Amino acid sequence: MYIRRVPFDHPDAVKLNDQVQAEYAVRYGDDGDATPLAPTDFAPPNGLYLIAYDEFGVPVASGGWRSQDDNGEGNQDGDAELKRMYVVEAVRGRGLARRILAALEEDARAAGRIRMVLETGAKQPEAVALYTSSGYESCGKFGYYRFHELSLCYAKAL
Repeated sequence: MYIRRVPFDHPDAVKLNDQVQAEYAVRYGDDGDATPLAPTDFAPPNGLYLIAYDEFGVPVASGGWRSQDDNGEGNQDGDAELKRMYVVEAVRGRGLARRILAALEEDARAAGRIRMVLETGAKQPEAVALYTSSGYESCGKFGYYRFHELSLCYAKAL
């Protein structure tokens, strides 16, 4: 496996994003995550998007961060927001999400961000387990789903 930096609108990123959106739809019974995202959100130095590829060059995992500052939606100055963490089902349990998470945290820290924040859902226990075992703690709700009862928000100082 190898991890590569790509634009958020790269064809492999679009493919994995479609897969994660389909999984959200199954878990939550809707059309997926409606949080507004733009490719420029993940452009360095204000963000980063990563894809992990298997030995055959097939994209199997993704994740990104984007800069957030005080925006009236619960973010604070210096936040880096984690988005679109996903691992295809066939390769789950191999530590890919943890590797991508560590790389994203390192990059956000190097970019001067002081806190990584994320929003996940109560119907994603695997995600909650990953984040809490990686040092994330519950925080005040923020972002698009801050008023949704199934929304769970976490933060970690960088």
